Amino acid sequence: MKRFTSVETIIDAAAHRVLARLPQTGFAGAAVEFLVFGIKQAWACLFGGAMLAAIMLTRLYWPEGSVITRYDFLFLVAVGIQLCMLAFKLETWGEAKVILIFHIVGTIMEIFKTHAGSWIYPEFSFFRIGGVPLFSGFMYAAVGSYMARINRIFDIRLERYPPFRLTLLLAIFIYANFFAHHFMPDIRIVLFAATALLFWRTTMYYRVFRFRHKMPLLVAFLLVSLFIWAAENIGTWSRAWIYPSQADGWAMVSFAKFGSWYLLMIISVVLVTWVHPPRSINESDDQASS
Repeated sequence: MKRFTSVETIIDAAAHRVLARLPQTGFAGAAVEFLVFGIKQAWACLFGGAMLAAIMLTRLYWPEGSVITRYDFLFLVAVGIQLCMLAFKLETWGEAKVILIFHIVGTIMEIFKTHAGSWIYPEFSFFRIGGVPLFSGFMYAAVGSYMARINRIFDIRLERYPPFRLTLLLAIFIYANFFAHHFMPDIRIVLFAATALLFWRTTMYYRVFRFRHKMPLLVAFLLVSLFIWAAENIGTWSRAWIYPSQADGWAMVSFAKFGSWYLLMIISVVLVTWVHPPRSINESDDQASS
């Protein structure tokens, strides 16, 4: 699997010509590594960041009496972003495949959850399925895009990763529980325990600039889930969607949703490893693609 698209290769080469002149050791060297980490994270969030910016801007500046609804505009923006990322080679077709799958998985869950009253979309739209505007599926797609892109951009390697069949089984149970807990006991505690048991030995290695770093995969799950929970607070503030507790005014999203995003992370990771099987620290790119 190539680390960069053709356009990203050009950007990376130009960045390295600048970064190569910067300090390599001491506090300054560490600051350079941290700076590159932040830039790469922002690049991996390109799809989600663009969507979140569109949601916030339309909340602040949407004109009254517009010929198109805000939700429909966001849907068209999402489609446009996706097409541009492919056309300008900012995303691979393999990543687009992950995004499409995650979009479908997310939209199905949205249809069920809005019908069950878990959250609502308070504005009207033409492009919708039931009570779900079609832009909403792109918010799940943004998570899938981030997970697929970060795997490539940071050249992520996973040691002692569990067998795919076990991770797939866990993902199926997680997804089923998002529906079943409305009628049956919520087994998310069991799912948290199963996640810990399955991944506690797995270490993630990732390359920033000059060095390769490592982190327990479970910690990475927690950090990314926390970031998504924070983004969801921005989304509900903009009233792109709201929970029942926010009907009379914005309030912080319940921290319990952090657990939901944590479990949803497992589904996204499984989808990514389905398209791009995990590579070990000693595995070359040629071996990975063979």
